[in-house]
Amino acid sequence: MTTHVATLPARHREYAGLLSWLATVDHKKIGLMYIAASTFFLLIGGLEAMVIRTQLAQSNLKLVNPELYNQIFTMHGTTMVFLAVMPFMAGLGNYIVPLLIGARDMAYPRLNALGLWLLILSGIFLNASFFLGGAPAAGWFGYAPLTSMQYSNTPGIDFWIWGLELLGISSITASINFVVTILWMRAPGLKINRLPIFVWTNLTTAFLILFAMPSVAAALFLLYLDRHWGTFFFNAAGGGDPLLWQHLFWFFGHPEVYIMILPAMGIVSEVLPVFARKPLFGYSAVAYSSVAIGFIGFTVWAHHMFAVGMPPAINAAFALASMVIAVPTAIKIFNWIATLWGGSINLKTPLLFAVGFIALFIVGGLSGIFLATVPVDFQVTDTYFVVGHLHYVLFGGSIFGIVAGIYYWFPKMTGRMMDERWGVAHFILQFVGMNLAFFPMHIVGVVGMPRRIYTYGANLGWDTANLIETIGAYTIAISMLIFLFNLFMSWRNGAIAGDDPWDGNTLEWATSSPPPAHNFDAIPVVKGRRPLWDIKHGGQKMETATEAHVAHLPPPSFMPLILAIGLTVMMVGLIFGAIPLVIGLVLFGAGIAGWINQPAA
Repeated sequence: MTTHVATLPARHREYAGLLSWLATVDHKKIGLMYIAASTFFLLIGGLEAMVIRTQLAQSNLKLVNPELYNQIFTMHGTTMVFLAVMPFMAGLGNYIVPLLIGARDMAYPRLNALGLWLLILSGIFLNASFFLGGAPAAGWFGYAPLTSMQYSNTPGIDFWIWGLELLGISSITASINFVVTILWMRAPGLKINRLPIFVWTNLTTAFLILFAMPSVAAALFLLYLDRHWGTFFFNAAGGGDPLLWQHLFWFFGHPEVYIMILPAMGIVSEVLPVFARKPLFGYSAVAYSSVAIGFIGFTVWAHHMFAVGMPPAINAAFALASMVIAVPTAIKIFNWIATLWGGSINLKTPLLFAVGFIALFIVGGLSGIFLATVPVDFQVTDTYFVVGHLHYVLFGGSIFGIVAGIYYWFPKMTGRMMDERWGVAHFILQFVGMNLAFFPMHIVGVVGMPRRIYTYGANLGWDTANLIETIGAYTIAISMLIFLFNLFMSWRNGAIAGDDPWDGNTLEWATSSPPPAHNFDAIPVVKGRRPLWDIKHGGQKMETATEAHVAHLPPPSFMPLILAIGLTVMMVGLIFGAIPLVIGLVLFGAGIAGWINQPAA
């Protein structure tokens, strides 16, 4: 068959150096910048965690004052959820998903860039609150009335409101891009039932964001009206209902757990078959269980509210839904274990972190079943038991999955291999530190240590467990420094990877490492669920689309950056007055005008 190589449209203008990154609309560069920004915010969130753990290492310590502790506590949760884990997943998805489906780029490259810049600027915006009157100090979930002007009359909550609104816009733009790209830009022959599982989980996650994010966006806007315009949506003194906030927030907040964990599950589903040298066991069950998790995830939000006084029948319904959602999760775990069973195991660092994910996520899932049981939840709600459960799911789950993905796809992104010895050392320290830091939290939670406390008395019996937790946190910090060292040194001096160092199954390994701007010289035709494996080991021939393809590569543009700056400055104006608001509106208008007038290709 004749191969028709893509013809590339002439660029309107090329940029070099820093400008090429500021103006890029290339999904690969955008993905790398998402990952770099997420890593930066992960370090900030990690430093905040170290302050928290050091403060709680022993009783009656006074490393920071209570007000600053509450600010750090709130910003740690906000940073880790919205600025680290979510954008890390978006970055890996941005880079890898188009390659997995044989696409040239994301469907809307400029919208893709807008989401990136909104993430970066909103992160700066949120952290600037520390220096502009104080950061938010009401917890990452902002329960009313703690966010009211009566309790929080500094600008911190307003920074939190508008920072999360910006992050919501960023997440929605990314989700629209993923949905359209996956549904409409797949390579010929790549039917829905042949999609790689990482693509399935990103598609499900995108729909979760599109349906969940409006709930918290509306709640944040109503909160701003309560604070500054005299309304009483969440103020009981004026006839409002503080529980309305909890319903609106957790209708977003529980799907948010799956927004953070489903892409990690997709990464594990890609890593295990490659390093077990066999197909993923139960492909259809794993794919459809991802959709089931997303759907059922919208039915369980009030299990965060068992202690607020809802009727027993309502509690029972949400408890049942919370237990039902364990079924598709268990299906995934059984199929992952079956994939490893009898395989020809190639025990490399990506597999270590994937297996670590499975082990730790099982612990987090089991503790979740306890919390889904209403009488147990009554005893341990708002204790450190919940903190331990949350971190087994989101650190033992999401972070271990992210790290597995970085080790797995680093050769594709850079053309170099990461060092295996440092990788093993990183895994051991992170796994040990994870369990030291978070398992004792279940124990102190059961014996009564409440979450969100600044210090505790010496006669409560919590000192030993908290010291162990702090040692574990420092162990995690050391493991992350090793990871960053390995990343930097491997990027500079790592062994040359070649195009397909893991003998992979999917299309990203069919192009060069790193890929060219247009991803593929010719669009491959897909005939199975492991297209590259079938070509290399199954006797199939590589076929490409018969028609010539023009690469989907619009010119670089500064308009997304200008638009994002305009939106961010407008948010500053909503807090500090008319001058930044007017400046933001001008920049926003200039960004829109430039976007409309700039040609598509």
